[in-house]
Amino acid sequence: MTVTVLPIIEHDSKPAIPLAKVMNERLTRFAMELQDVHLKGLIKREPLFEDVVIYISYNPNYAVRWKVVNDVSSEVELIVAEQCNRLGYIKWKTTSVNTFNGNKS
Repeated sequence: MTVTVLPIIEHDSKPAIPLAKVMNERLTRFAMELQDVHLKGLIKREPLFEDVVIYISYNPNYAVRWKVVNDVSSEVELIVAEQCNRLGYIKWKTTSVNTFNGNKS
Protein backbone atom coordinates (compact mmCIF):
# COMPACT_ATOMS: atom_id res chain seq x y z
CA MET A 1 0.00 0.00 0.00
CA THR A 2 1.28 3.44 -0.86
CA VAL A 3 0.85 6.03 1.90
CA THR A 4 0.85 9.72 0.94
CA VAL A 5 0.39 12.50 3.50
CA LEU A 6 0.03 16.00 2.07
CA PRO A 7 0.25 19.20 4.12
CA ILE A 8 -2.49 21.60 3.04
CA ILE A 9 -1.60 25.25 3.51
CA GLU A 10 -4.68 27.43 3.66
CA HIS A 11 -4.04 31.02 2.70
CA ASP A 12 -7.27 32.58 3.98
CA SER A 13 -6.18 32.38 7.64
CA LYS A 14 -2.67 33.69 7.08
CA PRO A 15 -0.73 34.72 10.20
CA ALA A 16 2.24 37.10 10.06
CA ILE A 17 4.87 36.04 7.51
CA PRO A 18 7.56 34.78 9.96
CA LEU A 19 4.97 32.79 11.92
CA ALA A 20 3.42 31.41 8.72
CA LYS A 21 6.83 30.16 7.56
CA VAL A 22 7.45 28.35 10.85
CA MET A 23 3.94 26.87 10.89
CA ASN A 24 4.18 25.69 7.28
CA GLU A 25 7.57 24.05 7.90
CA ARG A 26 6.15 22.40 11.03
CA LEU A 27 3.13 21.08 9.10
CA THR A 28 5.40 19.72 6.37
CA ARG A 29 7.52 17.94 9.00
CA PHE A 30 4.38 16.50 10.63
CA ALA A 31 3.24 15.18 7.22
CA MET A 32 6.59 13.48 6.58
CA GLU A 33 6.67 11.95 10.07
CA LEU A 34 3.10 10.68 9.80
CA GLN A 35 3.85 9.12 6.40
CA ASP A 36 7.35 7.74 7.03
CA VAL A 37 7.21 6.80 10.73
CA HIS A 38 3.73 6.48 12.19
CA LEU A 39 1.99 4.90 9.18
CA LYS A 40 5.00 2.88 8.01
CA GLY A 41 3.18 -0.37 8.84
CA LEU A 42 0.57 0.31 6.14
CA ILE A 43 3.20 -0.04 3.40
CA LYS A 44 3.31 -3.84 3.84
CA ARG A 45 -0.47 -4.14 4.10
CA GLU A 46 -2.36 -6.08 1.45
CA PRO A 47 -3.34 -5.27 -1.21
CA LEU A 48 0.01 -3.71 -2.01
CA PHE A 49 -1.28 -1.82 -5.06
CA GLU A 50 -3.77 0.33 -3.11
CA ASP A 51 -3.16 3.91 -2.04
CA VAL A 52 -4.18 5.93 0.98
CA VAL A 53 -4.01 9.72 0.70
CA ILE A 54 -4.25 11.85 3.82
CA TYR A 55 -4.46 15.64 4.08
CA ILE A 56 -3.28 17.43 7.19
CA SER A 57 -3.78 21.10 7.89
CA TYR A 58 -4.44 23.54 10.70
CA ASN A 59 -7.92 24.33 11.91
CA PRO A 60 -8.81 27.96 12.79
CA ASN A 61 -7.42 27.38 16.31
CA TYR A 62 -4.11 26.09 14.85
CA ALA A 63 -4.64 22.49 15.94
CA VAL A 64 -3.50 19.90 13.41
CA ARG A 65 -6.37 18.13 11.66
CA TRP A 66 -6.37 15.15 9.31
CA LYS A 67 -8.60 13.65 6.65
CA VAL A 68 -8.40 10.53 4.44
CA VAL A 69 -9.38 11.80 0.98
CA ASN A 70 -9.68 8.62 -1.06
CA ASP A 71 -11.68 5.43 -0.74
CA VAL A 72 -9.99 2.93 1.57
CA SER A 73 -11.26 0.13 3.73
CA SER A 74 -12.66 1.01 7.14
CA GLU A 75 -9.80 -0.96 8.67
CA VAL A 76 -7.19 1.30 7.04
CA GLU A 77 -9.11 4.42 8.05
CA LEU A 78 -9.24 3.11 11.62
CA ILE A 79 -5.45 2.60 11.65
CA VAL A 80 -4.94 6.16 10.39
CA ALA A 81 -7.38 7.49 13.00
CA GLU A 82 -5.60 5.66 15.82
CA GLN A 83 -2.20 7.01 14.83
CA CYS A 84 -3.50 10.56 14.38
CA ASN A 85 -5.30 10.41 17.74
CA ARG A 86 -2.06 9.30 19.43
CA LEU A 87 -0.36 12.34 17.94
CA GLY A 88 -3.12 14.65 19.17
CA TYR A 89 -4.45 15.44 15.69
CA ILE A 90 -8.18 15.96 15.28
CA LYS A 91 -10.42 14.61 12.51
CA TRP A 92 -11.05 17.15 9.76
CA LYS A 93 -14.78 17.56 9.38
CA THR A 94 -16.17 19.23 6.28
CA THR A 95 -19.70 19.76 5.10
CA SER A 96 -18.84 19.69 1.41
CA VAL A 97 -17.06 17.25 -0.86
CA ASN A 98 -14.75 19.96 -2.24
CA THR A 99 -12.25 20.90 0.47
CA PHE A 100 -10.74 23.83 -1.41
CA ASN A 101 -12.27 27.23 -2.08
CA GLY A 102 -10.26 27.82 -5.25
CA ASN A 103 -9.56 31.29 -6.58
CA LYS A 104 -12.08 33.92 -5.57
CA SER A 105 -11.20 36.31 -8.37
